[in-house]
Amino acid sequence: MKYTRLSKEQFEELHQEFINFLATQSITADEWEKIKTEKPEVAEQELDVFSDLVWEGVLTQAKYLENISPQHMYLFHLAEDQIELIGLKLNNDIDLTTREGFSWLRENLMSDEVELFNAKKDYSEDKQLNKFELIQQGSMITKGDLFKYFDKLIG
Repeated sequence: MKYTRLSKEQFEELHQEFINFLATQSITADEWEKIKTEKPEVAEQELDVFSDLVWEGVLTQAKYLENISPQHMYLFHLAEDQIELIGLKLNNDIDLTTREGFSWLRENLMSDEVELFNAKKDYSEDKQLNKFELIQQGSMITKGDLFKYFDKLIG
């Protein structure tokens, strides 16, 4: 398995897609029930393969990631040949994960208490795995509004 298995909730959300996936392998609902009972290791493999297919599709489509913690903000643009980062670090006790903290940031963006930086990094041989690792570290897929805003500001 290349990524991680989808959660029970994610499988429930993708129930129809999973049925279609099994159908592409000529596995009927009755056969699936039999496989789960008689060959649980095969069922596990099918779940893993489906999970990897879903992740691959999601990661291929992802263009922006955000990882926001109380003192840091990491905004990623997943460009074609590299990952672009805009980072922000607070040198105070303000919490960026709160509405008040975010409001403070808007009003004090150019203060000495805010460090802004950017960087670019080429993908390794496995671009999708690079993206997945960022998600595993706490990044969320977004539409990129924050990245675009800060990119204009520092660009």
